[in-house]
Amino acid sequence: MRVWVRMDTILEMRNISKSFPGVKALDNVNLAVARGEIHAVVGENGAGKSTLMKVLSGVYPHGSYEGQIVYNGEEQRFRGIQDSERLGIIIIHQELALVPLLSITENLFLGNEQAKYGIIDWHVAEKRTRELLKKVGLNEDPQTLITNLGVGKQQMIEIAKALSKEVKLLILDEPTASLNEKDSDALLELLLEFKAQGISSILISHKLNEVEKVADRITVLRDGTTVETLEKDDISDERIVTAMVGRELSDRYPKRTPKIGENLFEVKDWVVYNQHHPDRQMIKGINLNVRAGEIVGIAGLMGAGRTEFAMSVFGKSYGRKISGEVFLHGRKVDVSTVSKAVQNGIAYATEDRKTYGLNLIDHIKHNVTLANLKGVSNGGVIDDFAELKVANDYRNMTKIRSSNVYQVTGNLSGGNQQKVVLSKWLFAGPELLILDEPTRGIDVGAKYEIYEIINKLANEGKGILVISSEMPELLGICDRIYVMNEGRLVGEMPASEASQEKIMRTIIRAEGRV
Repeated sequence: MRVWVRMDTILEMRNISKSFPGVKALDNVNLAVARGEIHAVVGENGAGKSTLMKVLSGVYPHGSYEGQIVYNGEEQRFRGIQDSERLGIIIIHQELALVPLLSITENLFLGNEQAKYGIIDWHVAEKRTRELLKKVGLNEDPQTLITNLGVGKQQMIEIAKALSKEVKLLILDEPTASLNEKDSDALLELLLEFKAQGISSILISHKLNEVEKVADRITVLRDGTTVETLEKDDISDERIVTAMVGRELSDRYPKRTPKIGENLFEVKDWVVYNQHHPDRQMIKGINLNVRAGEIVGIAGLMGAGRTEFAMSVFGKSYGRKISGEVFLHGRKVDVSTVSKAVQNGIAYATEDRKTYGLNLIDHIKHNVTLANLKGVSNGGVIDDFAELKVANDYRNMTKIRSSNVYQVTGNLSGGNQQKVVLSKWLFAGPELLILDEPTRGIDVGAKYEIYEIINKLANEGKGILVISSEMPELLGICDRIYVMNEGRLVGEMPASEASQEKIMRTIIRAEGRV
């Protein structure tokens, strides 16, 4: 069957519906992308954005969904991702699909080798690699291993790989989630260059400022349905957020009246050396404190050492030759292992929830109780009914959206996965909770709910230490902010007196650029 559409339209997805056992992920979704357009798709976690893109790219093959995909005027029935790539539809997933111990050239042409008579022509491959790297603004040796590149450059390598397949429609799923501001800007500029060349892009992102900067149109999904498509002149934060969550969020950060008590947590003269290069000092004599009921932020640029500091305090899970002292309620505590840190009331919610925060192949119930099995055990044997009650209680309290607590955690949206991580540590009953990038890759609605959980913990007298690359977030939820640069704390200020400009000036002064 051949269906013709307007000549300026490269893609139409018509009445797409997709179901999983017990869940309807997409319900009559419609999407139209013009040739040479940057079209953003936004929505809360679980709205169906990634599922829709997997339908488009053939990850979910024809027959596993209802509806039509019309590409370049013809209906397509993709049986797999190879079929969509053959037509120039290339998807770059949030989790990069590069092989760390292969070179740039090997990664670019993996599965698409530059071969003649079955023999790879490495001279041709490296020549093409240099041409592709130049197109994405990289000046790297083609033989460089992926593991030796930063995340920003790896993202550009993924785009170069798409260009090697003669991309016509580029799909990017949260491409800037792990990038710093400089790398994010470079990627967005590249999308604008592609637009000038007639390449269409579909951009999925939770960062509304980036979406507004480059998108020609925005389609909003909510609960697996199309809410509306906004033209360029209609795009605004308020309009997008209202469409995404179905209500107005008059304030991105819930109101809170701090009730700050005595000193709860303190670190003195904390020094950490790099675990791979033992002569390189990563954390350089940090002194820091958090009071009961206080939310304290750590601001800094990527590479400042914030995560290394947090992990080293949490059971010395990062670093070597660690020295210094940790106090809780004025009493020196042993944090030499993760189990001892947890026993002493310290919890750490990692920035990498998929790798270190969750068991993705297990269900919600087991993940929630994992850090405190004693709390659901009797005589060393887990009480299944007690565990079920705890999991259901935390699922309700943190508003985890799932069919039940037996849903596999890897099948949850990013926001709901983060709520499982929080539930796990809440059940462990910490006095101090360290949150490392707690809302990375999460939509505005889920962010608000996580902020409410953080506020609730602070109101209960817990100490909260928040690491975030989003300065507005730190300014919006924290009582006090430390500024970190190159392994040192270089500034401290009440949040009421802080601003993005003041934080950046503190960093710049520390680097000696003023």
